This record gives sequence, structure tokens and C-alpha cells, in this order.
Amino acid sequence: MIDSSLFTSLTLGGLTLKNRIALPPLTRSRSTQPGDVPNALMSDYYRQRASAGFMITEGTQIEPRGQGYAWTPGIYSQEQIAGWQQVTQAVHEQGGVIFCQLWHVGRVSHDSLQPDNQPPVAPSAIRATAVKVFIETGPDAGALADPSMPRALETAEVQALVELYRVAAVNAREAGFDGVELHSANGYLLNQFISEHTNLRTDEYGGTLDNRLRFLREVTEAVISVFGSERVGVRFAPLFETTAEERVYLGLVESDPQATYIQAAAMLNELGIGYLSIAEADWDNAPELPESFRKALRETFTRPIMYSGCYTQEKAERVLADGHGDLFGFGRTFIANPDLPKRFEQGLPLNPVDYATLYGGGETGYVDYPFATP
Repeated sequence: MIDSSLFTSLTLGGLTLKNRIALPPLTRSRSTQPGDVPNALMSDYYRQRASAGFMITEGTQIEPRGQGYAWTPGIYSQEQIAGWQQVTQAVHEQGGVIFCQLWHVGRVSHDSLQPDNQPPVAPSAIRATAVKVFIETGPDAGALADPSMPRALETAEVQALVELYRVAAVNAREAGFDGVELHSANGYLLNQFISEHTNLRTDEYGGTLDNRLRFLREVTEAVISVFGSERVGVRFAPLFETTAEERVYLGLVESDPQATYIQAAAMLNELGIGYLSIAEADWDNAPELPESFRKALRETFTRPIMYSGCYTQEKAERVLADGHGDLFGFGRTFIANPDLPKRFEQGLPLNPVDYATLYGGGETGYVDYPFATP
């Protein structure tokens, strides 16, 4: 056995996490069609990985307009709720803790994915670039396409979306989840409201950073009303450095990312949420977050902080020892190694990930990765 601080317990929202190793949100596009319904195959996938101290589902759209990729699951219909109940029951039977990631892609979608082939919705009518979406219908189903031009939401529609997030949290609670995470990263809807590049509104949801954070605040307060503050998390993806256009997270790199995200973290700390999740750049040779940001975030946010993005066991141990992080997500590594905590603890070799089977399909590359020999 390897003596590792990753195997110390952590309290989050009154829950005792058995280790600091997390399954982060990972889109796999395996839901049942029609209806984007979670299924028994997905239940097996999450059950296999329930030795994680903490699990967050793949991005789960809160309404039909929130979908940007083929075959991703939702949390807005009774069939979807019933499907997720299979998942949460399987995870809980293994002693796991699982949150549902509430997701709305906003402008990062295609007309073919939208109800009645309408344009996607967004804070402002600015088309997403440097990103592709998976279209769902016709002979090109599953193919990559450029996002469609979105339309700007009216003020009343923004307020209606806050209620849709609240209802999604109610549905997640009915489905048996232990809490919810708000996806405010990677250029999706909540992130679009925060960003100076995608939010050109002139109402109370645009202009100053305080105003651009208003939608996130209202959505966070709405889901807190369902789960309580400590069972809510928020995910950010602050980028400080890029080396090529295609490496920009959907074009959202703020002029002062540290000021933007530290102010956002201060707001969420005031609301008392249970944790912050920071998604770091995950391409090969990606730059690490500045040490100054990690320190400022720790000084600003007083509850657990989770990091993910090309993490190895060694890197996680270092950030944990530095006192800057508390939980660590291992994405592709956990996909390929359903018993990852055991492999880390015993120093066992790791399976390589099959990149060809990450999105869509069936059991292959999903629930058939081998476990370590006992």
C-alpha cells in the first residue's frame, strides 16, 4: 500500500467522503433515445466507479434548449428522473456520493438540437467560435458541426431560466442525488453571462462584473432553496494563458481572469455553497494555473476546493500538500480505470484510455475496461 494523503476523508455538506479522489463531470453521450433518458448501462458505469470519494455526473441539461451535443442526458422529464434513480441507487448501494451537474449550453448548440429547430439562446446574439457541437438528427447524426447563431434572451426569459434551474434541482433531489453542481465553465450559459466577450447586455444582467454575475447569483440562490447551501457546488474554468486559437475555451478568456473569478468566488463564499470546482486547461503541455490564483482562491473561498484537468496522483498530492486544494478529479484516467482509487493506493499500473469510444456507442470503451487483478 502507498501512504497517500489522497486517502484521508473529507467532510462536504455533512457528507463524509471516503477519499479525495473524484470522478469529475465527463460527457459520454450514452443516454437512451428518444428523450435523452439515463439507462441501465449508465447505471453500471457509475456503479463501477463508486469507490471515488466524490462523483459528479456528466453535464445534464435542465431543459431541451440546454442541449448542445447528441445523446446527452436531461433532468427535466419524469422518464429522465426515473432513469437517474437507477444511477443514484446503484452508487449509494456501493457507499458512494454523487451530485448531478446541472447544465445549459446556451449558444453552444445547433438548430437541429433545439426545439422546433429554433436558434439557441444566449445572453447576446454572438455566435460561438473555436468549438464544435455534435448534431443529433438526419444522416449526419453524431457529426461535428459549427454552432448556430443564437438569439439574445429577453430579461423576462433570463428570470424564467432561473426557475428552470430550480425545478431541475427539485428533479435531481427526486432522482436521489446528494446535491447538485452548477456548470459555470467552458463557455456554457452561466459562463456566457459572466464573460465580457459574450455578455453585451444593457439590462441588469449586463455591463459591470457585478451585473454579469447576477444570473449566477440568482441561479445559485434558486438551487440552494432546494438542497441547502452546502449541497451545492459551482464549476469554473479560468484560463490565464493560451497558445493557439483552438485551445481557447470557446473564446472566453477574460482580460483579467484573476479579478473576475476571485470576485465570483467571494460572492459564492458569501452564499455559503459547499465547494468550488476548478477545471484547468487539459490539452497536452497546457499551462498550470498561476500560484497567485490558487493562493487568492484559498484565501477567498473557505470551503472545499476541487481541481481537475490532466491531474496525476503526484500532482494532486502536491497541490493537497500545499494546502491549495482538497479534492481532485481524474477524468480520462477514471474512464479507463473504474477502480482508480485501488490502483492509486496499491501502486498498480493504469489502463490507457480509448479515445475513439469516448462519445456515443454502447458498452465498448464505457463499462468494459478491466479492473485490476485482486
